[in-house]
Amino acid sequence: MLTATEGKIAVQLARNTIKTYFLTGTMMDGSETELPKVFDEKRGVFVTLTENGMLRGCIGHPYPESTLKYAITDSAISAAFRDPRFPPLHIDELDKVEVEVTVLTPPERIKATPKDLPSKIEVGRHGLIVKKGYRQGLLLPQVAPENDMDEIEFLGHTCLKAGLEPDAWLTGAEVYSFEGQIFSETEPNGEVIEKNFKKKE
Repeated sequence: MLTATEGKIAVQLARNTIKTYFLTGTMMDGSETELPKVFDEKRGVFVTLTENGMLRGCIGHPYPESTLKYAITDSAISAAFRDPRFPPLHIDELDKVEVEVTVLTPPERIKATPKDLPSKIEVGRHGLIVKKGYRQGLLLPQVAPENDMDEIEFLGHTCLKAGLEPDAWLTGAEVYSFEGQIFSETEPNGEVIEKNFKKKE
C-alpha cells in the first residue's frame, strides 16, 4: 500500500510527465527526480484523466511488469495522447483535467463456476479483467460504484469492453479480479485524496 504522501507524489508525477511532454516533447521515465523506494517496485497502474466530470483518457499497465515510476509516466502519456477513444490532449486542457492514479494488485483468476462468479465480486473493492481468445477487457474498481452497477452489470460491461457479448462470463470467458488504491485530484491541479469505495467492514 502507498502512503498518502506517496499517492500525492504519484499523481504529481503523472501530471508533470504530461506537462513536460507539452513543453519539451520528451517523455519522462521517473528517473529525473528522487522518488520513494516504492516507485522502484513493479506494480500495475492506470492513469485516468477527467474533464468536467467526463472521461478524457484512461490507459495503464494491468500487470506488475514495469517499475511503478515507469508505469505511471508511460500511462500518463498514453492517457493524454494515445487513448484511441479521444483526440490527443491539447495544452489548453492541461489546467482543466483532473488526474487520477490507480495502483493495482496483481490480477488473480476467480475460481468459481460461471453462475457463482457474481458472488465472488465485491463492488467497490474489485476491478475486473475478462479474457476470451485474443480479446481482453478491463474495468477499474471505481467504475462500478461510480456508475451504480451491480456485480452482474459490472461483469457484462467488462465483457463489452473486451468486445464480447455481455454474457460471455457465463459461456467460457476467463474472469480475473484485482484491487486498486486510487489517488485523485479533487480539482484540476488541486488537492490529492485517496478514494475509497469499499464497503465498511
